[in-house]
Amino acid sequence: MKLFSREVAIFAGCLALMTTFTVNASAQSKGPLPKNWHLLTYEVDSVYGTSTEKAYKELLKGKKSTPVIVAVIDSGIDTLHEDLKSVLWTNPREIPGNGKDDDHNGYIDDIHGWNFLGGKDGSSLQEDSEEAAREYFRIKDKYHNPDSALTQDNKDYAIWQQVKVKIEQSNTQEKMEYRSMAKVQENVNKCESILKNFLGKDDFTVGELDSIQTTNQDVLLARNFMNRLLKSTPGEAPTFQEFKTEFDEYMKDLKRKAQASDTPPNANRQRIVGDNLEDINDNKYGNNDVMGKFGFHGTHVSGIIGAARNNGVGIDGVADNVRIMFVKAVPDGDERDKDVALAIRYAVDNGAQIINMSFGKPFSPHKDWVDDAVKYAESKGVLLIHAAGNDGNNNDSIPNYPNPNYLSGGKASNFITVGASSTGRGNDKVANFSNYGKSEVDLFAPGVQIYSTVPGGNTYRSASGTSMASPVVAGVAALVLSYYPDLSAQQLKYVLEKSATPLPDGTKMVTKPGTKDEQVEFSELSKSGGIVNTYEALKLAATLKGENVKKKQHKPKLKTVNKN
Repeated sequence: MKLFSREVAIFAGCLALMTTFTVNASAQSKGPLPKNWHLLTYEVDSVYGTSTEKAYKELLKGKKSTPVIVAVIDSGIDTLHEDLKSVLWTNPREIPGNGKDDDHNGYIDDIHGWNFLGGKDGSSLQEDSEEAAREYFRIKDKYHNPDSALTQDNKDYAIWQQVKVKIEQSNTQEKMEYRSMAKVQENVNKCESILKNFLGKDDFTVGELDSIQTTNQDVLLARNFMNRLLKSTPGEAPTFQEFKTEFDEYMKDLKRKAQASDTPPNANRQRIVGDNLEDINDNKYGNNDVMGKFGFHGTHVSGIIGAARNNGVGIDGVADNVRIMFVKAVPDGDERDKDVALAIRYAVDNGAQIINMSFGKPFSPHKDWVDDAVKYAESKGVLLIHAAGNDGNNNDSIPNYPNPNYLSGGKASNFITVGASSTGRGNDKVANFSNYGKSEVDLFAPGVQIYSTVPGGNTYRSASGTSMASPVVAGVAALVLSYYPDLSAQQLKYVLEKSATPLPDGTKMVTKPGTKDEQVEFSELSKSGGIVNTYEALKLAATLKGENVKKKQHKPKLKTVNKN
């Protein structure tokens, strides 16, 4: 599956928006949404936050913490960002820029992490295929007459039935959708040009559009068109550039789906990375460029977890004493099982205590490789936190990968799956796009209009998705662990889930994600039935006797990082 922030369901109704739209009156009546709403408390700020700021003020003042290494497996990170450069993990056993593998781990100059999408020439893979397309071509190439040949291979035949429908039948619909949405994109681009020229600026808000007074009919049409799009988004209306970023990524993803049956799925990967995709032991590929040219998603995720707190700029991350290790393994398109497995192992071997995974997909042909990596992390006491997905699906019945269910049987004890809750303002208490599951989703966390770091020029924007909810939980986990470092991964998981709270305003029934108005009890959408709560998690952690031994054994000494 594509990067989750691109799945926010604001585009499905774009064509209908040409004629009608509604504004959330209840959200408007409570004033602007605070940019750090996910850190706040309902009793004070009337938002479904995590009570993080309350915890700092009432529970942590004057207490000492120890640094926690959080690995982010994602698309890339802006290592020069003002709010991130002081919290980056630096490999203490590697000498920067000498072109040598000083720590003898097989990865040269892996100063802040590693790029499993990199080429030997320093380039990086940006666009890759969907996993369904890879499976479609794999089976189609393997069996010239698949409908008859595959009856002898139940596993492949079952996969073929799924991907054939998804690629061949859905492809026709997606091509039509892409053509229609391309017209919307053309109108957005025209409106952008007109409004930029009129306002004399590249970005603008709904308020600035509402204030436009002119007799120029082109400007008025552009204003009305963009107002409809911006005001129709979930929660507080985004700025134009925030909307444009999401929309352009959505269009790239839609184009990739529309072309899935026409394009060989591995050519781009082989041209740039050049590894043997079917050999997990061919693992010394990539380069040390964790930044690259497409790090919006990973930069945003990293900021949510640990953007420098109280430094007078930008935002405050959830955790105040983290080092972000970055492992690049998620392209535009679906991540490869091989990259995910190796990324987990790299993070564990280099001392990560928590790993955030804001990605996912509907097929996992080498799940055994990923399972082995999850087991390895489990044996080393490392907690994995994963986004549930943004398809409005029930993960109990529609698998989303990676997941904690081992092919060999049993379930990982170090794995948390996170759904996305909303601000609490308006009708949508739970993000309509969020996946859910009484068995397969552990808890929910804020995932709508989360304001965080983005690449280029020390900038910040809002994004939505379970991709944003997962790092909220990762940040809470890191915060708890930094003050209670003897907790094991299993204890940390227990603390986060046991302390998760019901909706703070007493709401019990919510709109079921993926539906228009079907009501369901919020407690039935996840195992814990609650939203992550920093304040309550810290209180619970204080009552436990830590049992963590393995983590201390594999954790390397941290290199001092200058925060100036």
